[in-house]
Amino acid sequence: MYKSLIRPLFFKFDPEQIHYFTFDLLRNLFKIPGLSWLIKKQFHIEDRRLEREVFGLKFKNPVGLAAGFDKDAKLYKELDQLGFGFVEIGTVTPKPQPGNEKKRLFRLKEDEAIINRMGFNNEGVEAAVARLRFNKNVLIGGNIGKNKITPNEEAVNDYLICFNALFEFVDYFVVNVSSPNTPNLRELQDKKPLTDLLNTLQSRNMQMKVQKPILLKIAPDLSDSQLLDIIDIIKETGIAGVIATNTTISREGLKSDNQNEIGGLSGKPLKNRSTEVIKFLSEKSDKAFPIIGVGGIHSAEDALEKLNAGASLVQLYTGFIYEGPGLIKEINKKILEQKK
Repeated sequence: MYKSLIRPLFFKFDPEQIHYFTFDLLRNLFKIPGLSWLIKKQFHIEDRRLEREVFGLKFKNPVGLAAGFDKDAKLYKELDQLGFGFVEIGTVTPKPQPGNEKKRLFRLKEDEAIINRMGFNNEGVEAAVARLRFNKNVLIGGNIGKNKITPNEEAVNDYLICFNALFEFVDYFVVNVSSPNTPNLRELQDKKPLTDLLNTLQSRNMQMKVQKPILLKIAPDLSDSQLLDIIDIIKETGIAGVIATNTTISREGLKSDNQNEIGGLSGKPLKNRSTEVIKFLSEKSDKAFPIIGVGGIHSAEDALEKLNAGASLVQLYTGFIYEGPGLIKEINKKILEQKK
């Protein structure tokens, strides 16, 4: 029904406008008495064999929602009802910011992909905190970044502000230095600035009574030598793991007319490279840390490919938009079939 009726209708409209329309629609639908129960019955699979314990946290299933969809923690409860095992909010920054100028979100239908140059548009960390105060049952990741106007040499302060504000309200953190849509942000992936940033956050983490897992989200465009540096950095800083990968600046093999739009590419064209990065990190580190696999997951087979390459968990974003919420259930069913 989603792919035959709903998606064709939604795809007639501007991607960003329909995103916000969908938020309002879901929020209002879940207010209808009994509908939440029906939706949960339709999309949820509850089975103890799906549970995962990763970096000290218990996930009800290994399929999560990637950051970028629910930036401001406005819909995490409703998204949880669709069957996700965890929801990652953000990227949030210390101060609210509008992001880059519109138009900034583009569908590449022929490639089943999306290009975005959103630029960390969000209402600021305190707005997210205000909504997360009411969370009781949803496992939440907090994806944190820096404001556009903050120079790189002061970026650590922005990450600390977000870390401190969200600490009580999220289950794990993700340090985002890999988005291509904030000027010079990816320079923070270089070995020294990245090590300094993660050491500072980990030092703050160790001051807390109970520590929270800190993960690093990396770009798919890193070279093998840079990926080896990532392994060294994780070992040196003691952070919990990696999310592989963010969007790519590559446009190799695309067919859509609007492929040259500036921004990060996500969706099917990212699938193979994301899996390559997961496999490389897993093998070269001798599985020393957990990896959350994201990038180009449009089917249950795509998810299993990531898990078999070395990922402990997976996340959806573009595949969720193209395939619909049934993809979550499809992946979990396939995982259970593998256990027979």
